[in-house]
Amino acid sequence: MDETLMCVRCGGTVAPDGVCWHCGAVQPAFRAHLEITAGADAAGVSDGGRRRGINADALALATDGEWTVGVVCDGVSMSPRPERAARVAAETAASILVARLRGETVPEVALHEAAVRAGRAVSALAASEDTAPACTFVAGVAGPGGVWSAWVGDSRAYWLPDEGPGMTLTEDATGRHDALTAWLGRDAGPVTPHVRGYRPLVPGRLLLCTDGLWRYLPDAARLRAALGRHGPDARADARALVGHALDAGGRDNVTAAVIRVVPSPPGR
Repeated sequence: MDETLMCVRCGGTVAPDGVCWHCGAVQPAFRAHLEITAGADAAGVSDGGRRRGINADALALATDGEWTVGVVCDGVSMSPRPERAARVAAETAASILVARLRGETVPEVALHEAAVRAGRAVSALAASEDTAPACTFVAGVAGPGGVWSAWVGDSRAYWLPDEGPGMTLTEDATGRHDALTAWLGRDAGPVTPHVRGYRPLVPGRLLLCTDGLWRYLPDAARLRAALGRHGPDARADARALVGHALDAGGRDNVTAAVIRVVPSPPGR
């Protein structure tokens, strides 16, 4: 089957990253809605939203043994080719996390390295600081002993337990008027990710998301309420959250990655 895409502007051939080889136009429908899974307990949904021509969010999920990793990135809209920055960062970080955890690196160290390496990969996309693609970054790891998250910018991680109050695991790197104070890109300076771990006592969900979701559902209580009661289904969880943002207006790209977590019994 021929899956070659034709450019909506000039009719030329579209490259795998959604950009025309001939005229350089980004295709408006490219990656407009994506759904991915990793194993039975991790899923992610990304949607371009109601008002954006391009989906500049990206996500990656992977499982390896007892570890599940997720990465969500949000391309900075004021930068050139933000969708490329987000994809490169998410894919780079996920591959680093899997490799380091397989090699028995502790999650905190693996997450720090993944963020730094993702930052280098995004920086390499820029011809100069004036033409530097950029994105925010949040990554999560679930495995023996708990959940961990690392972030740069204002993409967030949440712990949403099946019982009891949840919590935000990240703190936005923003200043006045919610302007970003940290991101990945050549013009961002050295990457200094924040890393946090948490040991849950009850089953629940590790949620990674972009601001296209949390601006509608900014706290753990509202996120849990939006999930409904459909049972332990990560894909249904991600669909419900993204669907809520779209129904509320979908002003931005929206991405949610959900990892279902069942804590190890005491003593393990």
